[in-house]
Amino acid sequence: MNAIFYKYPLSIFVAAFILQCAAGYAGDFVRRHTGPLKETTQKDFGTILPAALTLLALIIGFSFSLASSRYDLRKTLEEAEANAIGTEYVRADLLPPGPAAQVRQLLVEYTRQRILFYEVRDAARLAQVANTRGTLQNELWNAVTPPALAKPTPISSLAVAGMNDVLNSQGYTQAAWWNRLPVGAWELLVLVAVACNFLFGYSEARDRRLTLMLLPLIISVPIFLIADIDTPRGGLIHVVPQNLEALMAGFPK
Repeated sequence: MNAIFYKYPLSIFVAAFILQCAAGYAGDFVRRHTGPLKETTQKDFGTILPAALTLLALIIGFSFSLASSRYDLRKTLEEAEANAIGTEYVRADLLPPGPAAQVRQLLVEYTRQRILFYEVRDAARLAQVANTRGTLQNELWNAVTPPALAKPTPISSLAVAGMNDVLNSQGYTQAAWWNRLPVGAWELLVLVAVACNFLFGYSEARDRRLTLMLLPLIISVPIFLIADIDTPRGGLIHVVPQNLEALMAGFPK
C-alpha cells in the first residue's frame, strides 16, 4: 500500500480517475433504476453535493499545502547541506596540513555522493550510494578527531563542530525525504472524491453520460500533482541539487 502512494504518482492518478468514474456511473445506475428524484430529494441533493465538493476542495487544498511544505523543506535542507560542506571545506585549514588535505579530498568525494543521492532512481544503485556515504562519513569523522584530540584548542574544535554539522545535515535531509503525506490522508481524499462522484452521478438525469467523466478528470489532476510533489524520486517534480552541484564545481580541480 505504501509503495503505491509513495512511489508511483501516475498510478495514483489512474486509480483515482477509475474509482471516481466507477462511482459516478454507479450513482447514475442507481438513480436510473430507482426512478427520478422527488422534488424534496432534489433540493436535499442541491445542498449535500455542493457541501461535499466544498469539503473535497478543502481536503485537496490541505493536502497540497502539506506536500508543498515538505517539498520546500527538502529544497531548504539541500541548501543547508551544501553550506555545511562548503564551510567545513574552508575550516579544514585549521587542521594540520596532512589531515587538512585528507578532509578536503574526502569532502569532494562526499559531495559527489550527496549529488547522487538526489539524482539516482534505481533502488540497488541508491543502496550502494548509501553504503559509500556511510563509509565516507566515518572516514571524515576519523580524519578530524585525532588532530583535535592531540591538540584540543578552540580553533581545532571549529573543524570538529563543522564536521558535526556536515554529518547532521545529511540526517536532517534523509528525515525530510522520509516525511511524507500520511496514507490516511490519501485514503480520506480518495474516499471523499469517490463519494462526491457518486452523489454527482445520482443527483440528476443526463442526456450524455460521458459528462460523468469530467468531474473525475478535474479532481484527478490535483491529486496527481499532490502525489508528484510528495514523491521525491518518482514523477516529474524533483529537488535538483543545484547548490551541491555549484559547490562541486567550485572545488579546486
